[in-house]
Amino acid sequence: MARESVKFKGVKDGVFIYIDSSSLEEVKREIDEKLREHGDFYAGVRLLNISSETLSERDIIEIKLLLKYKYDLIVLDEDLPKEIFEKKEKVEEKIEDIPEEDEGLFEKFEGIDTGITKFFYGTIRSGQELYFNGNIVIIGDVNPGAFVIATGNIIVMGNFRGVAHVGANGNDEAILACYNLAPIQVRINNTLAIKPDEEIEVATVPEIVMMKNGEVVIVPYLPNK
Repeated sequence: MARESVKFKGVKDGVFIYIDSSSLEEVKREIDEKLREHGDFYAGVRLLNISSETLSERDIIEIKLLLKYKYDLIVLDEDLPKEIFEKKEKVEEKIEDIPEEDEGLFEKFEGIDTGITKFFYGTIRSGQELYFNGNIVIIGDVNPGAFVIATGNIIVMGNFRGVAHVGANGNDEAILACYNLAPIQVRINNTLAIKPDEEIEVATVPEIVMMKNGEVVIVPYLPNK
């Protein structure tokens, strides 16, 4: 019988996780197997602590973020090391107000309220989080393990392979739009969609993730001519 690298221990107030492996990829794979096996059993359960003498603090942060956003465990901000917020601040330093010459960008998305918009120039990497109370436009890529959260819409002029939460203040009409869509997870308000296991055919046009009839759907962006 193969040795378990990850053990879950449930108690009244939540769950403890014990890790005995120095391989982050092995740990993430085993966590995925366990949580898929138990379905939604752990969704909404508070993560009390991750105990490991083999993983780095950076690895544990990544696992906590994965549990929070992909598997819907409750991980409070106060349970995350302060370094994650320092990283977030460094990312936000690169955000700039929308240039006047780009103010017409959202006119392409008819019916979408523009609101306040911020631009981010560059790549958002694994372990980094980007938050904004409004819309976010990213001129660059969002890598796996990166998290982008907006109360409005998120527009990505590049590859999106991370985790997105649009309409985070209760807006079901918010969208995620990008040139190359391959997210791990997309949440619109409180409705969650997770990337399927099977391979997805690469789109040849930009795509929009939106709510339709109470479900998260992906539609191609075909501009009016």
